[in-house]
Amino acid sequence: MRINKQSLNEKIVGLIMIFVAVLWLIPIYFIVINSFKDLRGVVIFTEKFPDSFNFDNFIEVWKVSGFPQLFMNSMIITVVSVLGILLFSSMAGYKLSRNGGKGAHFLILYFILVLIIPFQAIMIPLVKLLKDFSLIDNRFGMIIVYIALQSPLAIFLYHGAVKSVPRELEDSASIDGAGPIRTFFTIILPLLGPITTTIIILNALWIWNDFLMPLILITTSYKKTIPIGTTALFFGRYANKWHLGITAIFLATIPMITFYLIAQKRIIKGVTNGSIKG
Repeated sequence: MRINKQSLNEKIVGLIMIFVAVLWLIPIYFIVINSFKDLRGVVIFTEKFPDSFNFDNFIEVWKVSGFPQLFMNSMIITVVSVLGILLFSSMAGYKLSRNGGKGAHFLILYFILVLIIPFQAIMIPLVKLLKDFSLIDNRFGMIIVYIALQSPLAIFLYHGAVKSVPRELEDSASIDGAGPIRTFFTIILPLLGPITTTIIILNALWIWNDFLMPLILITTSYKKTIPIGTTALFFGRYANKWHLGITAIFLATIPMITFYLIAQKRIIKGVTNGSIKG
């Protein structure tokens, strides 16, 4: 009886997961099929599968929007920001985890509290601060902001993950003559691969798709990222080029979907290591 009840519960959970998965796939389905339609097909026959695959939208988006430049801007900002987050957060999380003490616990608590503050609460002061340092309409300014905003969560995750690494490894490296920096980058950091992958995925997805930050910080057209650049071109006050806008969205999602599919196996393990032992 107990086995039957457990089996029933597993089936119910499985059905719920399938239902949720279908809900998540519906927007993707609409984006993909409407990328191959003209404006009339998108507006009138939105849910209908296209009779033929027309690649004119992709060609027009690529040429009209200057998509290669938008893509390069998004790629530079995302890659450099994620690398900065990984570098500073991993070292900070490692140091706080190994040192312990009241000071370390206070800093970890501080980083957790920072996560509670919504971005809208600091948006205006942040813009004024960047303006004072001449970092408005500057990719470097955006990168600094992304690193500052996303590092607290990454530090918290690294702080928990480092606790799973035995201290004996560091002692052995020290006996062999390795310094703290060499020990961290050659021994500790490679062992934090799962949590590193998780942090890369979480931050890359958010930064790549972020709309608000580029909207308030970037004004020059050739410096815009994909979300703000395509929105300004294809979605206006008086007319919306839905077929081109949807195609641009589809093109923008391909790199992140590909990257996610490659790294997804390590995400759950990384989140578990960072949260349970934190």
